[in-house]
Amino acid sequence: AYAIEIGRGLTAAHAERLVHRDVKPQNVLINDEGEAKVTDFGIARSLEQDGLTAPGNVLGTTDYVAPEQALGEPVTERSDINSLGIVLYEMLTGDVPFKADTQVGVAMKHVREPLPDVRHSRPELSALLAAVLERATAKDAGSRYASADELVHELEQVLAIEAARTGEVTGEATSVLRALPEETARVAPLGVRNPRRLVAAGVLLAVIVAVGLALLFNRAEPGTTGSAAPERSGALAAVRLQTSSVRDYDPYGDDREEHREDAGNAIDGIRGTDWRTETYRGGLQKRGVGLYVGTRAPAAVSRLSVITDTPGFEAEVYAANSIPAGIEGWRKVAERTTLAESDRIRIDTSGRRYRYYLVWIVSLGEESNASILELTLQQRQPA
Repeated sequence: AYAIEIGRGLTAAHAERLVHRDVKPQNVLINDEGEAKVTDFGIARSLEQDGLTAPGNVLGTTDYVAPEQALGEPVTERSDINSLGIVLYEMLTGDVPFKADTQVGVAMKHVREPLPDVRHSRPELSALLAAVLERATAKDAGSRYASADELVHELEQVLAIEAARTGEVTGEATSVLRALPEETARVAPLGVRNPRRLVAAGVLLAVIVAVGLALLFNRAEPGTTGSAAPERSGALAAVRLQTSSVRDYDPYGDDREEHREDAGNAIDGIRGTDWRTETYRGGLQKRGVGLYVGTRAPAAVSRLSVITDTPGFEAEVYAANSIPAGIEGWRKVAERTTLAESDRIRIDTSGRRYRYYLVWIVSLGEESNASILELTLQQRQPA
């Protein structure tokens, strides 16, 4: 959660064409409201100026330095993103990823050695979070998030999904929920207390955030999404899914199956697994193909969230209370949309409750197949 607030601070700085260049816990403070604030822009420079690096010098603390910064190469916003990723790693594990006898030795490890998998130290953490961390700290700056805002969005989505799957959080995770935008936070449990003391993030981040995130992730139940009792009227809450009722839907295919054995991967909470269509050369060549999920009880879904590694495909969303033989038997609840890597689709059931929700893929875009890494449903609670 504090990583989200730090990311927002960096987003504001980057909007002014400023690169911090020394993102570390000691340069983050927690105010009286329990919010993380980025401080000490002492070596920050404008992207419009020359001299972001000095030949032979490493500017910034080597424990958190980006590879290009360690090599004395030009520094960009993505260098700050890398440093924030290292800070997040330390928050989760209680230690920095690389150690050596000298600062130069540490810097070279940032350049040459892969970041240790955070789950080696914290096996209970989500694969979703590990994937975000891996991308944020990629050795090649071009492989990282394009902006701090993009990283913040990914963290918000991961924390909201995992909090919803957990079904509850305790006081230590207050900042997680407060850090999320209102629309996203409604997916997660609410009603936790606020810390009130102003302390250095170097101490607080490694303790409170590690505990808070652990509480979010270590109770996730693979294959289901938990539903928390919301504390405000109209709040969104995750819909519990029936793990045995997720299935491919291919009524117009030759064998009427489309990787059926992988369907459960779409709701297992693991971003490294997926359900994927067959490979089609020259387009889909049929009316559509899709994946449906069944809820544990009929629900008037308000939003469907999808994570994919094949963005650009087009899909519609349908609902039904039994599985029809063809698409005509379903009721359309969302018009055709082009899916991004992490997308949220507004669903309109006109207040009716349905047991099954279908993502109906009608175009593959520029890819030869389409994937669904994770799929979740949310419904709005009554006042």
